[in-house]
Amino acid sequence: MSRSEALFERAKKTIPGGVNSPVRAFKAVGGTPRFMERADGAYLFDADGRRYIDYVLSWGPMIMGHNHPRVRDAVVEA
Repeated sequence: MSRSEALFERAKKTIPGGVNSPVRAFKAVGGTPRFMERADGAYLFDADGRRYIDYVLSWGPMIMGHNHPRVRDAVVEA
């Protein structure tokens, strides 16, 4: 069992359908949802160590990418 599969099983015990998504049960799309652990620039990294290009980049990353050093430093400093 992959780490994502284990996380999905755990999530289904506390979150309806195991995901926070309009696709509640995730059954309609099949497979196991991706559990993202971190992001940097244009990339997302899942719980199984795979890297993805984030083509959606909504709510902020569209402008500066994920985890921009100046933004991160300002948040830490605040």
